[in-house]
Amino acid sequence: MERTLSARELGRATLARQMLLQRERVTAPDAVERLVALQAQVREPPFVGLWTRIEDFRRAELVEAIERREVVRATAIRCTMHLMSARDFLAFWGAIQPAVARAVRAWTGKRLGGLDMDRIAAAVRERVAERPSTFAELRASIPELAQAESPQAAAYAVRAHLPLVQVPDGGSTGHSNAAPYGLAEHVLGAPAAREPATAELVRRYLAAFGPASVADAQAWAGLTGLKPVFEDLRAELAVFRDESGGELFDLPDAPRPDPGTPAPARLLPDYDNLVLAYRDRSRFVPEEHRKAIFRPAGVVRATFLVDGVVAGTWSRDRDGSVALEPFGRIAKRDRIALDEEVERMREWAGSAPAL
Repeated sequence: MERTLSARELGRATLARQMLLQRERVTAPDAVERLVALQAQVREPPFVGLWTRIEDFRRAELVEAIERREVVRATAIRCTMHLMSARDFLAFWGAIQPAVARAVRAWTGKRLGGLDMDRIAAAVRERVAERPSTFAELRASIPELAQAESPQAAAYAVRAHLPLVQVPDGGSTGHSNAAPYGLAEHVLGAPAAREPATAELVRRYLAAFGPASVADAQAWAGLTGLKPVFEDLRAELAVFRDESGGELFDLPDAPRPDPGTPAPARLLPDYDNLVLAYRDRSRFVPEEHRKAIFRPAGVVRATFLVDGVVAGTWSRDRDGSVALEPFGRIAKRDRIALDEEVERMREWAGSAPAL
């Protein structure tokens, strides 16, 4: 019979893989690859996400990796802007693209006004092959794009059809708010894979977030129909049960620390995948506090961990001050540890843009 893993065991296993049991000495590109992807529709959170995981992390290290095009910003997991390693984006585009296209179709509805998106995508491909362009520039040069009822919907639809990545154009995060887009094959020097490497994507998900269920993996990736993929992989995976009897999968040699392993206080940024990567988020997010974290319009607030569980939210003002909003009483020793993390944040952030 499969062994049952407690919620605490599940949490410690994931924290170990997420570099949240201790800050680790790893390069920024390697950390991005280990985490598979960092949600980046807001440009600052990935930097905070790496700071809380990497020993002596410097902002410049990630910026330099972006400028060298080792790390790219593009529409990816869950049809959302993410930072990924260049090689992962190229390898997984074939697996990600169908989910991106499906999400865009559901969201755009009638906003495209019956536009021929295949024709428009071909025109965009030709244009960005000449030089990277912003979507404002594309709308100005491709009349059909300007005819869309919603320019934003048209931009999403184009990104669903083509493997576009943002081209670094300077700034404190490597990209400005109007960074241009180029085709992956031109920007990165290699074509994006068309074949869906879905099995490898599942393995990488489990390496970063396991043990997890099929539903968890589907929620993270924005994909459906992953059960057959898990079944094909079953012989090479470890199988467990959660406390509710649900089936969980994992890589056999992945870390699963003792549940008594200390979990330090940590500040997580807005949209951190630790709280987004599961259908069942209870291993980190108490059910009664979900609404305080997941806000309307898709906003996911910055959170902090106490003993491996989300215990509140936090924010940083432009003057560098950090405000904690605990969900309840915090023990004195945990409050001291949180205050130490807050001071580290103040020292690291300096005059950087606020979250």
